[in-house]
Amino acid sequence: MQKVVCPGSYDPVTNGHIDVFKRASDIANEVVVAVLVNHSKAGLFSIEERVDLIKESCQHLPKVSVQTFDGLLVDFCKTQGVTAIVKGLRAVSDFDYELQMSQMNYQLGQVETLFVATNPLYSFLSSSLVREVARHGGDISTSVPKSVAQALKVKYKR
Repeated sequence: MQKVVCPGSYDPVTNGHIDVFKRASDIANEVVVAVLVNHSKAGLFSIEERVDLIKESCQHLPKVSVQTFDGLLVDFCKTQGVTAIVKGLRAVSDFDYELQMSQMNYQLGQVETLFVATNPLYSFLSSSLVREVARHGGDISTSVPKSVAQALKVKYKR
């Protein structure tokens, strides 16, 4: 497999995301982590901070690069020469949404989507849950890379 993309907002990136990136890099020549620029939604971390945190967290994955995109994912895929989208699935509820997205992406740009079942160690993780736990001073050390845990402490002044 040539080049795949793992799209998302990654606010912040979690160990579950990193696991999907690693597994995608096991089957593809190149993995692009594509951070969505959503102008209608303000995140905890800026786009630049997210990109930096992902790059730092993926240093051990030489096939992984990080870029941002704005607009339709299929357009990004075309311009980047991406052959498939890789998405992690935590639960059946993820599948319902992701199936619709994959069908739309195929209809719009004939880009295939590959689903990776999340490692059970990370099946409960989400960026929003990590943010909430960190906001209240909870221990997130097993949920995110060390640099992300530190960045969350700074954001929440803990």
